[in-house]
Formats: sequence, structure tokens, C-alpha cells
Amino acid sequence: MRILHTIQSLSPADGGPPQAVRNLMKAYPALGVQAEVFCMDEPGTEFLKDVNAPVHALGGRRSRFGYSADVRQWLETRVKGYDAVVAHGIWSYQNLALRAAAAESRVPYAVFPHGALDPWFNKQYPLKKWKKQMFWRWQYPVLRDAKAVLFTSETERDLAATSFKPSAWNGMPVPYGAMEPEGDAEKQREAFLERMPRLRGEEGGSQPFLLFLARIHEKKGCDLLLEAFARVAQEDAELHLVMAGPDQVGLQVRLQEQAKARGIAERVHWPGMLSGDVKWGALRCCEAFVLPSHQENFGIAVAEALACGRPVLISNQVNIWPDIVEDHAGLVEEDSLAGTEALLQRWLEMSGEERAGYVERTLPCFRKRYSMRETARTIRDLFAGT
Repeated sequence: MRILHTIQSLSPADGGPPQAVRNLMKAYPALGVQAEVFCMDEPGTEFLKDVNAPVHALGGRRSRFGYSADVRQWLETRVKGYDAVVAHGIWSYQNLALRAAAAESRVPYAVFPHGALDPWFNKQYPLKKWKKQMFWRWQYPVLRDAKAVLFTSETERDLAATSFKPSAWNGMPVPYGAMEPEGDAEKQREAFLERMPRLRGEEGGSQPFLLFLARIHEKKGCDLLLEAFARVAQEDAELHLVMAGPDQVGLQVRLQEQAKARGIAERVHWPGMLSGDVKWGALRCCEAFVLPSHQENFGIAVAEALACGRPVLISNQVNIWPDIVEDHAGLVEEDSLAGTEALLQRWLEMSGEERAGYVERTLPCFRKRYSMRETARTIRDLFAGT
């Protein structure tokens, strides 16, 4: 079976969707699937070199909408050579061109919205909601005509149906997650400590720290985490906070000023976006992973933390939170300042034995629920026989 995945960009700075595509490309070969990727990145871009599949980088992207006459021409010419297509993301010209090409070639396709239909965005950005509502007359048929609209949880599926009307499509929750880290764990820890020497502890270990690993964005609750950390910092004078991720909207300077004003600047670290061994090393070194997000359809970094044996401290707006509670693999509170403070307070009040219990339950939780191999298998089976 040959499956084409389409996405606007494979840049790691775009967060979860590009990483999901990379993970799927690693998972497919064992299932007998030949997969390829179509994107609007410039050919030869460095981050395209680590994709475990052929990448067709068209380039020429001039806006977030990504209009290019070349897109439709490429898809109309090539789609018929595949058994199926999976589109990642919505609100783009690429979606419209894919629907037209798939209809002409009679090739089935599915769409991963990746959280883009969550009603949180409509409440937070009313002007953008108006623009999206105007575009819905073109976007909706893409979803309606898909063999399936793929969601990472039942919660995401149910919320998506409330954002815009009409919303009649074949919504299908699928297994979702990440791949277990490969490579030498000790070398990965050392790679992180070389990047962050101030966190190197005694006897080759690291100083205790909590890890935020996501885009520096208001949606992620960064300001809540900083303020909550400031409120509990005096209870553990040795504990640090690492705020790792790309700053795409210019928020980091304001957050650094917030940390300075609260007297915690020396204990908060900003390494930027982490990838490869440095990222895995950060996850392996931290005490726990923290994400007090206001909206998260899944959160691949949450699954990656579990795969590294790290408990997760998340808000109840990360849609997989019921799994975390059921498996006792982390802590969950509301996406408010009080909730975020409670997350940190509960962690600090745990005994060493209690923390060890959470650590022991993380990897079983990941393997039961969040292996990307099951995602690849589900996509393959969706299109089998069509």
C-alpha cells in the first residue's frame, strides 16, 4: 500500500503535527506501507533530511494559507499514483486542492485537524473565528467528503463538531502518540547537560528541575507556570524550571521580565527549541514534565515524556488527561493559576516513594495507549480494500 501524507511544513518549530508525520514515517515500514510526504517547505531544507521517507518539497509558500497554482497541479498529477492520502491540518489551500485531486482520481483521503477545530480558538480569537466562518463554505466539504476525519481522542472529536456548522463528517478517534526514544540514554543526558551546563549537578548528574517542552505561546499557559513556580519555589530551593521551546510570537521577553520581577530568573532557564538527543536528554533528566495548557488536542510531548519514564503534570484541557488520571501516570488540575499552583504543590509534597510509583507507571501507560505504531496500523486498515 502506498500512502501520501500532506502537510504545510515539516518544520519542528511547528510543534506536534510535523513530529507526528515523522513518527508515522518510522512506523509504516514494519506494516508493509510505502509512505511519502508532500509539503510546502523549500527543497533541501535541513530539517527535511531526518524524515524516514521520500519528501516532495514544493517550496513557494507565500502565506499561511499556502496558495500556489503548483500545489493543485502537483496533486492532480501525482495523487492517482497512491492508494490513499492523509492530510495534516486544515484552513489551507492545500486541503482544497487535495479534495479536487482526490475526487478526480477517485483516491480516498483522510484529514487530521490536529486540534484546529477546538472551540477554544473561537473564544480566544473572535476576529479569526469570523474569518474562518467565511472560509467554512470551502473548508467544510473537504471534511465532509473525507473517508474519515481523524481525531486523537473522543474529546477532540466531540468538541470539533461544535465549532462551526454544518459539521456532518465521519469523525474517527484513532490511537495516537509518539515513538519510544532510540539511542544511548546516558549520551542523551550528557548532550542536554552540555547545552545547559548550569544544570549540571554533582557526580555527573543534573540539578532537579521541572521541564516545560512546547512552543512559547499563550495557549500553553506559560505565564501561569512561571507565576505558580514563583509561589512554590521557596519550598524547594534546589528546584529549577526549564522553559524549552521556540518563541514564535515574541512572548519570551515578557515572560523573562515576569520571572525577574518575581525573583526566580536565576532558576528559570530558556534553552530554545530542543531536538534530537538534546530533547531526549532533557526529558530523561527532568523530575517531571509540566504542561498547563489552555487547549491541547493531544500533546505529543506528553507522550514522549511518558516514554522516557517521566511523570506528567498537565491541565484538564490536554484532552488525554482522563488516561493520565486512570493510569496514575501524572497529575491533573484546571488550567488556571490556582490549578497550576496545585499541580506543583502536589508534586512537591509527594514522598520519594510516591514519586517512584508514578515513574514506574509511566512507560506502561505509554505502551498501552500512545505508541505511534498503532496509529500507523489504524490508518493502513482504514484504507485497506478501498
